[in-house]
Formats: sequence, C-alpha cells, structure tokens
Amino acid sequence: MRIIKFLLQKEFKQIFRNKAILALVMVMPVMQLLVLPLAANYEVRNINTAVIDNDHSSYSQKLISKITASGYFKLTGYNFSFKEAYKLIETDKADLILEIPHGFERNLVRENGQKLFIAVNAINGTKANLGGVYLTSIIKDFNSDIRLQLLQTGKVDQQTLINIAASNWFNPLLNYHVFMVPGILAILVTMIGGFLTALNIVKEKEVGTIEQINVTPIKKYQFILGKMIPFWILGNVVFTLGLAVSWIVYGIAPVGSLVLLYGFIAVYLLAISGFGLLISTFCETQQQAMFIMFFFMMIFILMGGLFTSIDSMPDWAKIVAKFNPVAYLIEVMRMIILKGSGFRDIAKQLGIISLFAIVLNSWAVLNYKKTG
Repeated sequence: MRIIKFLLQKEFKQIFRNKAILALVMVMPVMQLLVLPLAANYEVRNINTAVIDNDHSSYSQKLISKITASGYFKLTGYNFSFKEAYKLIETDKADLILEIPHGFERNLVRENGQKLFIAVNAINGTKANLGGVYLTSIIKDFNSDIRLQLLQTGKVDQQTLINIAASNWFNPLLNYHVFMVPGILAILVTMIGGFLTALNIVKEKEVGTIEQINVTPIKKYQFILGKMIPFWILGNVVFTLGLAVSWIVYGIAPVGSLVLLYGFIAVYLLAISGFGLLISTFCETQQQAMFIMFFFMMIFILMGGLFTSIDSMPDWAKIVAKFNPVAYLIEVMRMIILKGSGFRDIAKQLGIISLFAIVLNSWAVLNYKKTG
C-alpha cells in the first residue's frame, strides 16, 4: 500500500501540474452534455411538403391547414400537377408530395371513403420514414375529426368504434432529452476513463521515465493500480458533474438508487480503465494509442445503443454488442435513472462488467513488460 500511495502522489502531481488539460477534462464534458442532447435528436421537423390539391374544397383546405399547423411540415409548393411537384423533389425543395384527388370532399361525405397519394423522397431514409409516419398520423386524426362531425349530423351510419387510452411510462412528455442525456453521459464517462488511461503508460515511454520505473522494485500490479486509480477517481468526478448538469439543466434526476448507480459506475470505470491501460501496454507512442482508442470508441458508440436500438441490429451485430462494455453502461444508466431499476434488474449487466474488469486488468498486468 505504501508503494501504491507514492505512485498515486506522483500521478496526481502530474495531473494537477498541467492546468490546461485538467480544465479541459472538467469543462469539456460539461459543455458536451449541454450541447449534444440539443443536437442529437431523432425528431424530424420542417419537412418540406408539396401539395397537389385537385379538389379545392373546404375539406381539402382544412386538411392542408392541419398539416401545416402541426409544426412538422413546411408547405414549399402548392402545385397543379404531379410533374410540377416532382420537380421540387428533384431540386431538393420538397421531401414529400401529397396529392388530394378530385371529389375528395364528395367521396368522404357520400361514399364514406377516399384515397390520398403520398410520394416520399427516400434518399434520407430516416427523414422519409418519419415524415411519412407523421403525415399518415395527421391524416388519420383528420379522418377521425371528419367522421365525428358527420356522425353528429347523421350523414354516416353509426358504427362500433374502439377507443384507445394510451399512457407514456418513464417519459410522460416524450421528451427526447430524457432518452439521450443518460446515454451521452455514459459516453463521456467512457472517454475520460478510456482515453486518458490509454495515453498514460505511453506517455512514460515517450518521456523516458518508464525505464526508471522498470529498475525499481515496484511490482507490475502496483504500477497498473497506480496508473488506474487517479483516472478512476477523475471519472467519478466527471460523472458527478454530469449528473448535476442533467438535473439543473434538463431536470433529469435519478429515479433509482444513487448508491447502486455509483456502484455500477465504479465497476465500469475499472473495466474501461483496464481496457485503456491494455491498449497503452501495446503502444509505443501516444499517437498510436489515440488512433487505436478512437477506432474502438467509434464501435462502442455506434453499436452501444446510444442512437440505434441493439434489438433492431442484425444478428451478427447483436453478438458484437455483447462484447461492448458501453452497451451495458447505457442500458443500466437508462434503467436506473429513468425507470428506477433495482439491483436484481441490473445484476446480469453488473456481472458481465465485473468480468470485463477482471479480464482486462489482468491482461494489462500480464502484458506490461517490466524489464527491471
């Protein structure tokens, strides 16, 4: 313990000596947590829409007004033919076309039905899919309003209707920040715990102090612990700052146990720090360590469930995600912070992360070549 104490004193002196890096470590995660949830949003707005109104009736005008009043669509063309509207899609001035046929109002009233045509620019698949879903939903609402109006006037037959009462659990207002903030906080903790430790041993190699350490009686596990613990502490500090920002700015406070949350973060930081130290033992320069860590971070983020649900991935990607520690952290963060999950709910994820911590740190100790 005495040797580890001296190593920790050395590491903390090196960390606090570089004021600029320390400020960046503390300030950058907070700034990212303030900005990224505002930008990373799957909700699609300002969908450019071209309308071909062949009916020019009061019902068609009400439908167009309902679409534009929703806040999701922006009317960029009011055309008289499909050919004119299609030119707007070709020039990227429209994302979708809605064509209202002749006799729209008449068929609704007399025949109790009418088909509409929607053409979607599917180059941007996500925007096209969501735009089509939004528009379909608005048309269904309009259809329900019209049916209710006609039922009251007795112009259509009374039919059995199914009423659906829906409730939104864990995110009643469907606020996208509630979904994104825990995931982004998980990524920031990973970057602090992984990147900084990946550069640590390599820095000793570049400045030449690793040779001095190798000739001392310091054991390999003591050296690895001395390198890991400072950044484990720093990761917890950054996580605490992130929780404070989430609560103050976005009003997101953990529903579950803070003790359980910090307990999982403590084990996770051991795992991700061990991964960073393992990379550091393989590299000779900080540039090599940064490139390798960047490669893995891209995989961790894109296949960790932050933006895309793991359940929606192909089978081979689901297998890869099982070896992604970030996927477990994002899942547990959302479970504890949003759902209030308990120990039994996260026991499986905690066991897997503990296994990651044991394997990665043991590998880092074994792979560190002490020549003294």
